[in-house]
Amino acid sequence: MKKALISDWYYVNGGAEKVIHSINKVWDNFDHFALIDFLNDEDREFILNGKKAKTSFIQKLPTVRKNHRKFLQLFPIAIEQFDLSSYDLIISSSSAVAKGIKVNKNQLHICYCHSPMRYAWDLREQYLKDAGLTKGLKGLYAKSVLDKIQKWDLYNSENVDYFIANSQHISQRIKKTYNKDSVVIYPPVDVDFFSLQETKEDYYLTASRLVSYKKTQLIVEAFNELSHLKLIVAGEGPELEKLQKIAKDNIEFVGFVENRKLRSLMQKAKAFVFAAEEDFGIIPLEAQACGTPVIALKKGGTLETVVDNQTGMFFEEQSSQKIKEAILNFKTKTFDPKIIREHAVKFSKERFEKEIKEFVERKFKAHQQSLKER
Repeated sequence: MKKALISDWYYVNGGAEKVIHSINKVWDNFDHFALIDFLNDEDREFILNGKKAKTSFIQKLPTVRKNHRKFLQLFPIAIEQFDLSSYDLIISSSSAVAKGIKVNKNQLHICYCHSPMRYAWDLREQYLKDAGLTKGLKGLYAKSVLDKIQKWDLYNSENVDYFIANSQHISQRIKKTYNKDSVVIYPPVDVDFFSLQETKEDYYLTASRLVSYKKTQLIVEAFNELSHLKLIVAGEGPELEKLQKIAKDNIEFVGFVENRKLRSLMQKAKAFVFAAEEDFGIIPLEAQACGTPVIALKKGGTLETVVDNQTGMFFEEQSSQKIKEAILNFKTKTFDPKIIREHAVKFSKERFEKEIKEFVERKFKAHQQSLKER
């Protein structure tokens, strides 16, 4: 079986890359493809077993390392130029265009879908707003690009033989967007690394890339009104400077932190605060693996990963007032770190690797049988 693994891009070690890491632990003989590959040596060793991905022409465009998303209109062209015709099995890891690669009837294509393409579908308006492209000629052009990408994305969803969704939330969106069924295999959580600590310190933690849809500003605004409580904000991104300007003295920004420091912050935090509507969201489970309760938005993937009043608490909407109310309510509750961790262990790397191995090998065996019967 000749195998290809194609991802949208490689430039950070995030949740999607942790999925790639585990897939490579199951099968170590993939050839890798991506629009771009700017991984550092440490991340490359972890994610791709030290291999380099074959990249598209986008890799060589000026300023792409700084902001690859500005070349969005070129993504479909770039992904279609990969020639994967010699492979028996293709696995795509996709939240954008990777699933749009060209395939033939003799190949099996399984897509691990982190989300239908956000730019084209559910985050379309926010993407245009954040880019300042809601008005004028540039706005009209941007909307026309997204219209074309939406049609392309819908058409090319037919290239996928089987969808794997990273949550029930995404499975429903795959059905709504592409009218395709999917099986849910939750992403891997490194519950061995993110280990239990029962003793907590007197601070709250949030950690993410500081971009608008993560809604870190709402968390900062809530703690501005709770000035007797300490908040630590871990992460970097385009909103960092703005957040630092509005934050009061009880809020500390620590920037990007490597995994061991993040683990330490999670283990000692009184609670982890999470305001984004995520497709799945690995980081709240990493916090729970440390025995740390989560205060999260009652939408998206966290509905499947946080047990209300047992491993954390929910707030109903993305507003600083609701976050503030949830934190004050949280202070009246008691949580057992051991029970919180027990819940997180159900999402382990070993569980993911077992489930995806069984699914892929079963589908490949059936595919090979169907080829023989033609």
